[in-house]
Amino acid sequence: MKLNKYSFGIGDRFGQQGIAQLRAIKKAQEAGINITPVWNKSYREHTIIHTSPADTRKAADHAVKLSKWTDSYFVDADHINMSNVDQFIEACDFFTIDISDFIGAPVDKKELESFIKKNQKFTGHLSIKEIDDPFVINEELIRQTGMRFLPAVKEAGRIYQHIAQAKGMGKFIIEISMDEVGEAQSPVELLLILSGVADEGIPLRTMAPKFTGRFNKGVNYAGDLKIFEKEFEEELLILDYAVKEFNLPADLKISVHSGSDKFSLYPIIGSLIRKYDKGIHIKTAGTTWLEEIIGLSMGDDVSLDLAKSIYSIALTRFDELTRPYATVIDIDKNKLPTSLEIIGWGNDKFASSIRHNPDHPDYNPHMRQLLHVAYKVAVEYGILFTDALKENAGIIGEQVTENLYERHIKKIFEP
Repeated sequence: MKLNKYSFGIGDRFGQQGIAQLRAIKKAQEAGINITPVWNKSYREHTIIHTSPADTRKAADHAVKLSKWTDSYFVDADHINMSNVDQFIEACDFFTIDISDFIGAPVDKKELESFIKKNQKFTGHLSIKEIDDPFVINEELIRQTGMRFLPAVKEAGRIYQHIAQAKGMGKFIIEISMDEVGEAQSPVELLLILSGVADEGIPLRTMAPKFTGRFNKGVNYAGDLKIFEKEFEEELLILDYAVKEFNLPADLKISVHSGSDKFSLYPIIGSLIRKYDKGIHIKTAGTTWLEEIIGLSMGDDVSLDLAKSIYSIALTRFDELTRPYATVIDIDKNKLPTSLEIIGWGNDKFASSIRHNPDHPDYNPHMRQLLHVAYKVAVEYGILFTDALKENAGIIGEQVTENLYERHIKKIFEP
């Protein structure tokens, strides 16, 4: 199961843009950057769009065949748990186990005491190479970390064993995500979590922690860049230490969820992974749908009107569409153009309003975020929408490729 040092979560809501995305990854390959593509789509997305993991596998295989892609690729069961994992087992070979709901769950006292005993060796001052200040660890810190995270780690182990029994050991990639929680994990908490992961026998390849700051859907990072830089660097080094200490897979790497369009973070991430010669996994699939809307708005009057209609309907259903994403969007309703305002907009105005170019005078992050969560409206157009994607495949594909290569890959990997 070859997962390159660098891997990107790709794919798209409607399964149409795999070829355009692979075109960007092949451009990176030609520039000496080898990226493993990982098609990802969550249970929630499948439910809304009325697709199945088998559809994602079919779309990935089709794009790979037509693109003559010869390197490895994967299909990710994104943000799964025990209640829905069985739906993904046959089609997928990459599993993102979301343990967020089990953080803070009741803990078994015997398991907690065993966890504390095993990790007592870290009490005192723990110095890790390249980190300036040692971490001060006492038994109470280990206890509190165990009480908070041990049930979640145990659940990850249970799900991993369930998948392994169905697919066989070594035949899939495991990621653990705990990014959709209120507070970031500290470096010491991450170390102790990885200790528990090793105890569960999970051959973890990518880990998605929660970082300080806002990782809102489809827009730039909102937070203190210095804090992020310190957290990211320390967690890179914690992973390196944990690999050696707990005998975890040598290629274990950080995964940045909601990684699409975090442009201010990309130079920091790129600089640090080069400094320490580390890998990275970035999830970018979510904003592909926005590139489809941009492409439609650049087409003829019919496709432009379709894009406008989707936005206008989203305005009338604001609460319904935004409620499931309340923790990962920040929209000021007063800054959303009305349906009447956009009637007279031409192709360039509409496209520029949602294309993620913060320097453009028309760019509107509030409009962009609303459309990001409005794909449910497009679903309701059915074949009318998917036919429009096919009719405008050329111009949409150009937007998808440019977005992934110019705004993501190059910003991370070019010094």
